[in-house]
This record gives sequence, structure tokens and C-alpha cells, in this order.
Amino acid sequence: MRKKIIAANWKMNMTCGEAAGFIETLLREIGQDDKVDVVLIPPFTAIAKVSELLSNVQNVKLGAQNMYFEKSGAFTGEISAAMLRELFVRYVVLGHSERRTIFGESDEVVNRKTRAALDSTLKPIVCIGETLAERDGGKVEEVLGRQIRGSLAGLSAKELTEIVLAYEPVWAIGTGRTATPAQAQDAHAFIRKTLAQVWDAPTAEKIRIQYGGSVKPENAASLMGQPDIDGALVGGAALDPRAFAQIIKHSAGQ
Repeated sequence: MRKKIIAANWKMNMTCGEAAGFIETLLREIGQDDKVDVVLIPPFTAIAKVSELLSNVQNVKLGAQNMYFEKSGAFTGEISAAMLRELFVRYVVLGHSERRTIFGESDEVVNRKTRAALDSTLKPIVCIGETLAERDGGKVEEVLGRQIRGSLAGLSAKELTEIVLAYEPVWAIGTGRTATPAQAQDAHAFIRKTLAQVWDAPTAEKIRIQYGGSVKPENAASLMGQPDIDGALVGGAALDPRAFAQIIKHSAGQ
């Protein structure tokens, strides 16, 4: 059984003070329940504070929204894996659609970042997903296949098991539109089939694949009930600790 993983991507939201209030409420709502893996992914400015607040918490892990593939150097505005590790970050989101579309990150760049994260024992959450035009054009499988092969190129089967994949249809992120459970399941099943073809079936069965795209308490249970959906990368609803707690509980079957 693959353990569900529910991650809160705060994007460019949450000050240190707001993060503290969020965590206090979240922990009160979920207690010490560890039926699912929970990850909080604050902006860089709040990572140190969130790390401090989670230092004695066993059932919530810390993530980062991005990192660069070089270890150090003249890369103004970038963050290295070693800097994240020093703050006890466990997970790092790579290749989010906003990074791909707004900042022009290619599969090759995502691949280099993934390699660097693994080399520093960080767990990458690698995002893939199609635009509305690509879906309407019947190119969902073509796009996902290309992103999987490009973003994860050169990784061994063992390394692949350290990765979480996040399927995020770009047309469903922040729009209020959500892929139906059937649409999401079809995409997740294709992703798993592709992993089995490129690597092997036993490895593909171990990989956790999250769904991201307007996940909220009202649709979490139906999405998480699909056989190939292993969690959620939550955006808007992750800014409300009670809503995020409800998503966690629904994912745990509560």
C-alpha cells in the first residue's frame, strides 16, 4: 500500500507570523494523526520559522517550493539544496507549472534540479501536467510522456522510488475547475504505465503520484478514492488550516 501524501503549497503567500498561526490551528485540528504524510511548503522567507515550529512535530514534514541545481556560486536569487538541508527541509517541489510557464523551466532544467536534490538526499516532488489547449488537442499522453522521460531522465529505479510525482493539469490550477475523478485517474494510470515501461512495473507500483488542481474538502474524498491517486498537492485550500485539515482527514478515510 502506498501511503497518501498531502502537501500544502503556499506559493507566494504567508508571512512568518501567518505561518505560525496556520500551524497552531492545523496541529489542533489533526492532532498526532499520521495515517497520511503531511508536508508544508512555505515561501523561502518562512522556511526557517516553519522549521522551528515543526521541530518537535513528528507527523508534519517541511518542504520548499524550488531550488537550483548548482551547489553554490554567482546565482543571484537562487537557493541550493545544501541551504535547504541546513533548515531540515525534507521535500522540494520541482517543475511546477508556474515555474515551467512563467519562468521558462524546461524538462532538462527540471531533470538537473531533480538530480541535484537526490544527490543531497532531498525528496523531489516533480510536477507534470498539460495545458487546456493540449488536453483539447488530444495531446495529454504525449505531453505527460515527454515530461516524464525528460524530467526523470537518467534516474535509476532505486532513485525513482525517492520521488513523488505530482500530476497537475495546468487548466485546473487556481481556476476552480477540477479534473473529474475519472479524468484524474486516467492520467494517473497513464503515468504509472509509462513509469513501468521506462523503468519496470514493480518500481512503478511504489511511486506515489499526487493530484494537484483546485483540490478542496468537497472533492478530496472522491479524488483520493481513485486507485492510482496517492495524495494531493494543494494550493488555494492550503492557505486555510481548517480546510487543509479536512483534506487530510478525507484522504485518511475519515
